[in-house]
Parts: sequence; structure tokens; C-alpha cells
Amino acid sequence: MGSGVLHGGHARCDRAGKLEERRHDMPPAAFTVWAGVDVGKTHHWVEVVDGDGTTLLSRRILNGQAEIDELIVEVVPLADRVQWAVDIVGAPSALLLALLAQAGQQVRYASGRVVSVMSSAFTGEGKTDAKDAHVIAETARLRRDLTVVDQMTDLARNLAVLTAHRADLVADRVRGINRLRDLMTSVFPALEREFDCAFCKGALVLVSEYATPDRLRRLGRTRLAAWLRTRHVRGYAQIADRAVTAAGAQHVVLPGQDITAGIVCELAASVLALDVRIKDVNAQIAATFELHPQAAIIVSMPGFGPFLGASLLAAAGDLRAFPTAGHLAAAAGLVPVPNDSGRRSGNLHKPRRYSRPLRYVFYLSAQTAMMRPGPNRDYYLKKRERGRTHTQAVIALARRRIDVLWALLRDERIFTATPPALEKAA
Repeated sequence: MGSGVLHGGHARCDRAGKLEERRHDMPPAAFTVWAGVDVGKTHHWVEVVDGDGTTLLSRRILNGQAEIDELIVEVVPLADRVQWAVDIVGAPSALLLALLAQAGQQVRYASGRVVSVMSSAFTGEGKTDAKDAHVIAETARLRRDLTVVDQMTDLARNLAVLTAHRADLVADRVRGINRLRDLMTSVFPALEREFDCAFCKGALVLVSEYATPDRLRRLGRTRLAAWLRTRHVRGYAQIADRAVTAAGAQHVVLPGQDITAGIVCELAASVLALDVRIKDVNAQIAATFELHPQAAIIVSMPGFGPFLGASLLAAAGDLRAFPTAGHLAAAAGLVPVPNDSGRRSGNLHKPRRYSRPLRYVFYLSAQTAMMRPGPNRDYYLKKRERGRTHTQAVIALARRRIDVLWALLRDERIFTATPPALEKAA
């Protein structure tokens, strides 16, 4: 690694002398610098500014351990306290954040939206990595309310990786099913229509081998049912009967039928393989989730299972770190923000900055809980009776459930349908 490039052409010795002069004039442990990092996949651009906004260091570094370690060793001695800020919290910044945490450095997150808005306050319309790093550093210096990046534990990181992997597998399965149905409609619409409502495992096993009308007619109901039974398909007789009936309704050979049928069989086999992989990942998520100290409390809440609980921990981290239930709800975007001006007051709207994954988890758990009889469904129906739409009622229920969940985590107790006060009285 080469030496740092000082903005404006100052030499390193001049910078050191300036820093020592500032240290001499200020009280001990009061001198702070801000390091903004424009995160990239292969390289990062780092810029360090002092309390006056003067650039002390601006450099491009490789996204590697040796280079990042050397940067930390160089930047930390510049001041009594270094406040780091990054614009990406994800895979590209994983190594950087881990090394900064290991060095005991605090990191704040300046989102891309914030950096984009702040960049308009600086001269010039050009966009470079150096300018972005400068904007990030200045944003951290001027705004002291940026979110602190909390380094995930191994357990939380494992849950995040597993849930993201499961989401990818499910997305691949949905794409495969949609493509399979489209192809079947083009050559064998009667069979696709038979299993349109629920393309079950039995239907996938069927079309993984037999996807044309003539082959199904030649095989017949009896032999097809026996073939499905040997592959442990539930309701094999009904599936065989429906398939042969559909084959009897189509005798014309459509253009491209043989090639399309081969692709349909391949897609069905791949979807079946994805089902096995998703099942294995679900078991791995459940086993990993059970190791978390908050797992038992979370799954005791109606609407939460191992997957949603793991998604919640991956999105929010330690839920007990939120000071109040309102902070947790605000992080999930379930607290409206005012948009008042002049005589207009009480105008609330949905916030723009919140965790989408966290909101999705609370919304989905509330929607699941309200489908079963109990206090959740009663609250949902009450909101509907007052004229709320389905989405509004579910969001209101999700906000109420956050209060309950946060109280359970605070008191470290399992959810019960009977309130604690009534339990003690009884």
C-alpha cells in the first residue's frame, strides 16, 4: 500500500503538524475525526475530515484484510476518536465492518438516500468515489443521529444467510412453476387446467415423466396409478384419473409438442429437487433458530414460526436493544410521521425510511395470526367494522402486536392468552 494522498497537495508532515497543533489547543480526548467510506465490491474509497471539514486523508484501498488493517492503523492515531461511516451494510462491506469491529471502532450507516440528498449541498454535479466518500464523511460529521451499525453475531449472521438462501430457493421455485405452466398451456392446456388451483407434488411427479396426451392415453389409468403409487404420491388414483381424462380430451398434436414436453419434464424435476432443498433449509433454519435465547419467546406469539422468527432476528438483531416498543415499530415503518405545514396539522403519512424486511415480517405474522380465532382476529374484525381496509387493519394489528412482543422480551416470559394480572388474581 502506498502512502495516503492528501487533498490539496499537503505533505504528510504538514498534516501531522496540523494535527498536533489542534491536539495542543483542545482538551484531552476531545479531538475527533470522521472517516467516510464509499463501499465497493473490489475497492473502497476512504476520506477522513476533521471538525472543520478539512480533508486529512483521501485514498482508494483494496477490499482486502491487509489493506484495511493498514488503513485502520494509519487512521486511528490521527485523533482521540475516529467516527467511521459507510454507505452500504451488506456483502461488499462485510470484511471492512468485521475488521473495524475487531479494532473497537464504531461505525455508522449513511444510507444511499441520505448520501444522495446530501451530495446536492456540495458544489459540482460530477459523481466520483472520492466525492461520495467526502459526502459520507461530512454527513457523519454534521449529522450525529446516523444509525450505529451493530455487528451481527455468528448466530444472527447464520440466520440471515439461511433465510436469504431460502428466499432465493422459493423464488426459483415460483419461476419454475410459472414457466412450466406457461409451456404446458401451449401444448397440453387440459392437463394444466386440471391442476391449476394447486400444482401439488403428485402433479409435478406426473409431468416429470408424462407431459403429452398420447403417452398418457397409451399408459392408461391403471398403470399410471401404479406408477404414481410406487413413487409415494398421495391420491395417486385421483391424479391418474384426472390426467387420463384430460388426455382423452385432446387428440391433436400441437407444433413443438415433443420439445416442449421434454422441457416441461425437466422443469418439473428441477422443482421437485428445489422442494427437497427448501425442506432441508427449513430444518436447518429451525435448528439454528432454536439456539437463540429469544427464540422461545418469539415463537410463543401467535403467527410466528421458526422461519418468521429467524427472519425477525435477521432483520432486527437483538430486539431487547430497542428502548421502547415505539422504537421497534418505527424501525419497521409502522409509526406514521407528520407532514404539517402552516394551518395544516395532523396530516400523517407512511414513513420513507424504514426496514422493509422488518415490516414484512410483522405484517405477515399479523396476517397469519388474524386467520385463527382469538384476540388477534377479534382486533382485526373490530378495525374492519370501523371502516378500515384489510391492509389497514392488518397494519394496525401488527403495530399492536409489537407492543406485546416487546413487553414479553422485556419481562422474559412466554406469551399466554390470559394477561399476567388476571393470572395472578386467579
